[in-house]
Amino acid sequence: MSVTTPASRAAAPPSSPSVGALPQDFGALVRQDPEISGILLAEAGRQSSTLQLIAAENFTSPAVLAALGSPLANKYAEGYPGARHHGGCEQADAAERAAVRRAMSLFGAEHANVQPHSGSSAVLAAYAALLRPGDTVLAMGLPYGGHLTHGAPGNFSGRWFEFAGYGVDPDSGLIDYAQVRALARARRPKAIVCGSISYPRHPDYEQFRAIADEAGAYLIADAAHPMGLIAGGAAPSPVPYADVVCATTHKVLRGPRGGMILCGVELSERIDRAVFPFTQGGAQMHTVAAKAVAFGEAAAPAYAVYAHRVVANARVLAAVLESEGLEITTGGTDTHIVVADPAPLGVDARTARERLTAAGMILDTCALPYGDARGIRLGTAAVTTQGMDEDDMTRIAGLFGAAVRAEGDPGRLRAEVRGLAEHNPPYPG
Repeated sequence: MSVTTPASRAAAPPSSPSVGALPQDFGALVRQDPEISGILLAEAGRQSSTLQLIAAENFTSPAVLAALGSPLANKYAEGYPGARHHGGCEQADAAERAAVRRAMSLFGAEHANVQPHSGSSAVLAAYAALLRPGDTVLAMGLPYGGHLTHGAPGNFSGRWFEFAGYGVDPDSGLIDYAQVRALARARRPKAIVCGSISYPRHPDYEQFRAIADEAGAYLIADAAHPMGLIAGGAAPSPVPYADVVCATTHKVLRGPRGGMILCGVELSERIDRAVFPFTQGGAQMHTVAAKAVAFGEAAAPAYAVYAHRVVANARVLAAVLESEGLEITTGGTDTHIVVADPAPLGVDARTARERLTAAGMILDTCALPYGDARGIRLGTAAVTTQGMDEDDMTRIAGLFGAAVRAEGDPGRLRAEVRGLAEHNPPYPG
């Protein structure tokens, strides 16, 4: 069975892609606005000539992009299907009902809200539904991979709620559940959040549920990163354990940039009211339609093959990077995420990222679970969508190590990266 990708690997695009090499017809934009069309064409060229290794990024299908550029972009639709504040919402209602139905089926949830504009919007709505300002919330500490919405001082979460951060075992890098339980007993939080932007292992949702029950707390799963793996059966689902599951629809899930919330029927009205009218106005109906398309794609058998291949690629990438001399947190990965410390090579994360970017490998840095140093966070979702396999991961890791160590001719290294990327184009022309 072949892996479903946004487009076939039949041909590599030219170095400067033409309009025909893009997943949409840009002819009208080229004629109307050369400046913006030039920017978009340049971005298409960047994506097709470099390796996209940012863990939060992926390539949507042409069908998802078509929905994003559809006439639903013109429609205002405050409210919910059958109860809108604007007329003419018959097709908007149909699109949202399809997205909700597909999300519920895909994830086995009793209720789905597909209107959140982002993962952060979804978390904001979950907090609004369950908490009041000043409530105590237990979440992964920011130095260990917690998200901005998990209590960052400059974020609404850190300003409105009292956060207590749990961490990881300093030796294994794994979540310290004894610490989570002790903090829950001492702080008696109103909610416990499980989820991270850089934890490469599966959370123990059952254990989190037990701790939350003991503390009398809600359990909120922030599953923005693993949601696509969950859809493909390559990661355990928090749905049976969490009161509310917040997620994004991009990343591994390969949908449009946006958010969603899953919950049981008993919280459905509170969640819906927290999204609209409390935290958002009109839904972006073109994005909702694109979410429906992505959910439909993720329900196909080939998507499960893709999700498992994402994990297999990440494990190979982690193992070979370790052989290249980098230190891999937790000793590996169960997901699409690999977190590496370049310090053993005598390079800090910022310098490593600059060298990798110059070589055409695009990624970001993240906090490490010890000290104040930062590491490098990689993801395999996008390159797997392009059709790359475990042999390609071995080659990427070798190029990665050479770039970090600043070995060899930089021009030759960049040419090798470009060749690998262009041999596996995201949108062949």
